[in-house]
Amino acid sequence: MNHQKPSEHCMRPLAGRTAIVTGASRGIGQAIAIALASKGANVAVHYHRQKSLAAATVDACRQFGVRATAIQADVTAETEVEHLMLASTQLGPPSILINNAGLADYGLAMEMSLERFQHIMAVNLTSVFLCTRAAIPYLRRHPHARVVNIASMHGIAGAAMEAAYAAAKGGVIAWTKSLAKELASLRITVNAIAPGAIDTDMLAQFDVEEKAAIVDATPLGRLGTAHDVAAAALFLADPAADFITGQVIGVNGGLLT
Repeated sequence: MNHQKPSEHCMRPLAGRTAIVTGASRGIGQAIAIALASKGANVAVHYHRQKSLAAATVDACRQFGVRATAIQADVTAETEVEHLMLASTQLGPPSILINNAGLADYGLAMEMSLERFQHIMAVNLTSVFLCTRAAIPYLRRHPHARVVNIASMHGIAGAAMEAAYAAAKGGVIAWTKSLAKELASLRITVNAIAPGAIDTDMLAQFDVEEKAAIVDATPLGRLGTAHDVAAAALFLADPAADFITGQVIGVNGGLLT
Protein backbone atom coordinates (compact mmCIF):
# COMPACT_ATOMS: atom_id res chain seq x y z
CA MET A 1 0.00 0.00 0.00
CA ASN A 2 1.32 3.43 -0.95
CA HIS A 3 1.18 5.79 2.01
CA GLN A 4 1.73 9.29 0.68
CA LYS A 5 2.63 12.09 3.01
CA PRO A 6 0.10 14.94 3.19
CA SER A 7 1.05 17.73 0.82
CA GLU A 8 2.27 21.08 2.07
CA HIS A 9 -0.95 22.62 0.80
CA CYS A 10 -3.06 20.22 2.84
CA MET A 11 -1.07 20.82 6.00
CA ARG A 12 -0.64 24.56 5.50
CA PRO A 13 -3.50 25.69 3.25
CA LEU A 14 -2.90 29.35 4.11
CA ALA A 15 0.81 29.34 3.29
CA GLY A 16 1.88 32.63 1.73
CA ARG A 17 -1.32 34.42 2.77
CA THR A 18 -1.39 37.47 5.05
CA ALA A 19 -4.10 37.83 7.67
CA ILE A 20 -5.07 40.84 9.76
CA VAL A 21 -6.67 40.03 13.10
CA THR A 22 -8.04 42.94 15.12
CA GLY A 23 -8.10 42.68 18.89
CA ALA A 24 -5.53 39.89 18.75
CA SER A 25 -3.64 40.53 21.97
CA ARG A 26 -5.76 38.08 23.98
CA GLY A 27 -8.84 35.87 24.08
CA ILE A 28 -10.61 34.96 20.87
CA GLY A 29 -8.47 37.23 18.69
CA GLN A 30 -5.25 35.74 20.01
CA ALA A 31 -6.51 32.20 19.45
CA ILE A 32 -7.54 33.04 15.88
CA ALA A 33 -4.19 34.66 15.09
CA ILE A 34 -2.27 31.62 16.33
CA ALA A 35 -4.59 29.21 14.51
CA LEU A 36 -4.08 31.06 11.22
CA ALA A 37 -0.32 30.97 11.74
CA SER A 38 -0.47 27.23 12.38
CA LYS A 39 -1.87 26.83 8.87
CA GLY A 40 0.83 28.94 7.26
CA ALA A 41 -0.55 32.48 7.25
CA ASN A 42 1.56 35.50 8.07
CA VAL A 43 -0.30 37.46 10.72
CA ALA A 44 -0.68 41.16 11.49
CA VAL A 45 -1.55 41.18 15.19
CA HIS A 46 -3.58 44.29 15.94
CA TYR A 47 -3.80 45.69 19.44
CA HIS A 48 -4.97 48.90 21.05
CA ARG A 49 -3.33 49.09 24.48
CA GLN A 50 -1.99 45.65 25.42
CA LYS A 51 1.44 45.85 23.77
CA SER A 52 3.08 43.11 25.84
CA LEU A 53 0.22 40.69 25.24
CA ALA A 54 0.32 41.44 21.52
CA ALA A 55 4.04 40.69 21.53
CA ALA A 56 3.28 37.32 23.12
CA THR A 57 0.78 36.59 20.35
CA VAL A 58 3.40 37.48 17.75
CA ASP A 59 5.92 35.14 19.39
CA ALA A 60 3.37 32.32 19.41
CA CYS A 61 2.63 32.86 15.72
CA ARG A 62 6.30 32.85 14.79
CA GLN A 63 6.71 29.41 16.36
CA PHE A 64 5.06 28.09 13.20
CA GLY A 65 7.72 29.56 10.96
CA VAL A 66 5.58 32.40 9.63
CA ARG A 67 6.05 36.14 9.73
CA ALA A 68 4.10 38.12 12.29
CA THR A 69 4.10 41.64 13.62
CA ALA A 70 2.15 43.66 16.17
CA ILE A 71 0.45 46.85 14.97
CA GLN A 72 -1.13 49.39 17.30
CA ALA A 73 -4.26 51.24 16.24
CA ASP A 74 -7.53 52.62 17.50
CA VAL A 75 -9.96 50.85 15.18
CA THR A 76 -12.60 53.54 15.72
CA ALA A 77 -10.30 56.16 14.15
CA GLU A 78 -10.27 56.30 10.35
CA THR A 79 -6.66 57.41 9.91
CA GLU A 80 -5.36 54.81 12.35
CA VAL A 81 -7.24 52.04 10.55
CA GLU A 82 -5.68 53.14 7.27
CA HIS A 83 -2.26 52.94 8.95
CA LEU A 84 -3.08 49.44 10.21
CA MET A 85 -3.85 48.23 6.71
CA LEU A 86 -0.78 49.83 5.19
CA ALA A 87 1.52 48.55 7.94
CA SER A 88 0.23 45.01 7.47
CA THR A 89 1.52 44.96 3.89
CA GLN A 90 5.06 44.52 5.22
CA LEU A 91 4.04 40.87 5.63
CA GLY A 92 2.60 40.65 2.13
CA PRO A 93 -0.69 41.70 0.52
CA PRO A 94 -3.51 41.09 3.05
CA SER A 95 -6.09 38.57 1.86
CA ILE A 96 -7.78 37.65 5.16
CA LEU A 97 -9.42 40.12 7.52
CA ILE A 98 -10.72 39.01 10.91
CA ASN A 99 -12.79 41.75 12.55
CA ASN A 100 -12.61 40.66 16.17
CA ALA A 101 -12.01 43.83 18.20
CA GLY A 102 -14.93 44.42 20.51
CA LEU A 103 -16.07 45.67 23.87
CA ALA A 104 -18.74 44.20 26.14
CA ASP A 105 -20.99 46.41 28.24
CA TYR A 106 -23.35 45.60 31.09
CA GLY A 107 -26.09 47.77 32.54
CA LEU A 108 -29.63 48.97 32.12
CA ALA A 109 -30.32 50.72 28.83
CA MET A 110 -32.33 53.42 30.62
CA GLU A 111 -29.26 54.33 32.66
CA MET A 112 -26.81 54.43 29.75
CA SER A 113 -25.42 57.76 28.62
CA LEU A 114 -25.40 58.72 24.97
CA GLU A 115 -21.60 58.92 25.11
CA ARG A 116 -21.36 55.34 26.39
CA PHE A 117 -23.83 54.06 23.79
CA GLN A 118 -21.91 55.71 20.97
CA HIS A 119 -18.64 54.27 22.26
CA ILE A 120 -20.04 50.74 22.33
CA MET A 121 -21.31 51.20 18.77
CA ALA A 122 -17.99 52.61 17.62
CA VAL A 123 -15.87 49.78 19.01
CA ASN A 124 -18.17 46.92 18.01
CA LEU A 125 -19.72 48.12 14.75
CA THR A 126 -18.06 51.21 13.30
CA SER A 127 -14.68 49.50 13.59
CA VAL A 128 -15.94 46.67 11.38
CA PHE A 129 -17.01 49.19 8.75
CA LEU A 130 -13.73 51.10 8.88
CA CYS A 131 -11.49 48.04 8.78
CA THR A 132 -13.42 46.33 6.01
CA ARG A 133 -13.60 49.43 3.84
CA ALA A 134 -9.87 50.03 4.23
CA ALA A 135 -9.04 46.38 3.49
CA ILE A 136 -11.11 45.93 0.34
CA PRO A 137 -8.53 47.46 -2.06
CA TYR A 138 -6.07 44.79 -0.88
CA LEU A 139 -8.52 41.91 -0.59
CA ARG A 140 -9.90 42.32 -4.10
CA ARG A 141 -6.52 41.37 -5.56
CA HIS A 142 -6.70 37.82 -4.17
CA PRO A 143 -8.89 35.04 -5.63
CA HIS A 144 -9.75 33.61 -2.19
CA ALA A 145 -10.11 36.75 -0.08
CA ARG A 146 -11.94 36.47 3.22
CA VAL A 147 -13.67 38.72 5.72
CA VAL A 148 -14.73 37.08 8.97
CA ASN A 149 -16.62 39.18 11.50
CA ILE A 150 -16.93 38.13 15.13
CA ALA A 151 -20.50 38.86 16.18
CA SER A 152 -22.37 37.31 19.13
CA MET A 153 -25.41 35.19 19.87
CA HIS A 154 -26.75 38.34 21.54
CA GLY A 155 -26.81 39.95 18.11
CA ILE A 156 -29.36 37.31 17.11
CA ALA A 157 -31.47 36.91 20.24
CA GLY A 158 -30.83 40.12 22.17
CA ALA A 159 -29.80 40.27 25.82
CA ALA A 160 -31.13 42.09 28.84
CA MET A 161 -28.48 44.31 30.46
CA GLU A 162 -26.50 44.23 27.20
CA ALA A 163 -28.80 46.12 24.86
CA ALA A 164 -26.17 48.34 23.25
CA TYR A 165 -23.72 45.47 22.79
CA ALA A 166 -26.46 43.26 21.34
CA ALA A 167 -27.57 46.03 18.99
CA ALA A 168 -24.02 46.55 17.76
CA LYS A 169 -23.50 42.84 17.17
CA GLY A 170 -26.86 42.65 15.41
CA GLY A 171 -25.54 45.39 13.17
CA VAL A 172 -22.42 43.33 12.49
CA ILE A 173 -24.63 40.46 11.34
CA ALA A 174 -26.70 42.67 9.04
CA TRP A 175 -23.49 44.26 7.72
CA THR A 176 -22.06 40.79 7.04
CA LYS A 177 -25.07 39.63 5.03
CA SER A 178 -25.27 42.87 3.05
CA LEU A 179 -21.57 43.11 2.29
CA ALA A 180 -21.47 39.47 1.20
CA LYS A 181 -23.82 40.45 -1.62
CA GLU A 182 -21.86 43.57 -2.52
CA LEU A 183 -18.47 41.86 -2.62
CA ALA A 184 -19.45 38.60 -4.28
CA SER A 185 -18.51 39.95 -7.70
CA LEU A 186 -15.00 40.58 -6.35
CA ARG A 187 -14.78 36.99 -5.08
CA ILE A 188 -14.49 38.22 -1.49
CA THR A 189 -16.51 36.10 0.92
CA VAL A 190 -17.93 37.73 4.04
CA ASN A 191 -19.14 35.64 6.96
CA ALA A 192 -19.74 36.04 10.67
CA ILE A 193 -19.24 33.90 13.73
CA ALA A 194 -21.70 34.29 16.59
CA PRO A 195 -20.06 32.91 19.73
CA GLY A 196 -22.17 31.78 22.65
CA ALA A 197 -20.83 31.65 26.21
CA ILE A 198 -17.07 31.61 25.70
CA ASP A 199 -14.72 31.37 28.68
CA THR A 200 -12.76 34.59 28.13
CA ASP A 201 -12.42 37.93 29.91
CA MET A 202 -15.92 38.86 28.77
CA LEU A 203 -17.32 36.33 31.24
CA ALA A 204 -15.32 37.78 34.11
CA GLN A 205 -18.35 39.53 35.58
CA PHE A 206 -20.06 36.17 36.20
CA ASP A 207 -19.36 34.30 39.42
CA VAL A 208 -18.90 30.53 39.71
CA GLU A 209 -22.59 29.84 40.28
CA GLU A 210 -23.64 31.97 37.32
CA LYS A 211 -21.16 30.20 35.05
CA ALA A 212 -22.46 26.84 36.30
CA ALA A 213 -25.98 27.91 35.36
CA ILE A 214 -24.80 28.75 31.85
CA VAL A 215 -23.14 25.35 31.57
CA ASP A 216 -26.36 23.67 32.71
CA ALA A 217 -28.29 25.54 30.01
CA THR A 218 -25.80 24.50 27.31
CA PRO A 219 -26.67 21.13 25.70
CA LEU A 220 -23.01 20.22 25.24
CA GLY A 221 -22.46 20.82 28.94
CA ARG A 222 -19.53 23.22 28.98
CA LEU A 223 -18.45 26.75 28.26
CA GLY A 224 -16.91 27.38 24.89
CA THR A 225 -13.24 28.23 24.50
CA ALA A 226 -11.42 30.72 22.33
CA HIS A 227 -10.07 27.74 20.41
CA ASP A 228 -13.61 26.67 19.51
CA VAL A 229 -14.18 30.05 17.87
CA ALA A 230 -10.76 29.96 16.22
CA ALA A 231 -11.62 26.63 14.61
CA ALA A 232 -14.65 28.20 12.93
CA ALA A 233 -12.58 31.16 11.74
CA LEU A 234 -9.96 28.79 10.35
CA PHE A 235 -12.64 26.90 8.43
CA LEU A 236 -14.02 30.10 6.89
CA ALA A 237 -10.53 31.33 5.96
CA ASP A 238 -9.64 28.12 4.15
CA PRO A 239 -9.77 28.16 0.33
CA ALA A 240 -12.14 25.19 0.57
CA ALA A 241 -14.81 27.56 1.95
CA ASP A 242 -15.06 29.43 -1.36
CA PHE A 243 -18.81 28.88 -1.77
CA ILE A 244 -19.77 30.05 1.71
CA THR A 245 -20.68 33.71 2.11
CA GLY A 246 -23.23 35.79 3.97
CA GLN A 247 -23.52 33.17 6.70
CA VAL A 248 -23.54 33.36 10.50
CA ILE A 249 -21.98 30.36 12.22
CA GLY A 250 -23.04 29.84 15.80
CA VAL A 251 -20.33 28.53 18.11
CA ASN A 252 -22.48 28.01 21.16
CA GLY A 253 -22.65 24.37 22.22
CA GLY A 254 -26.34 24.37 21.40
CA LEU A 255 -27.15 27.28 23.71
CA LEU A 256 -29.97 29.07 21.92
CA THR A 257 -31.40 32.06 23.75
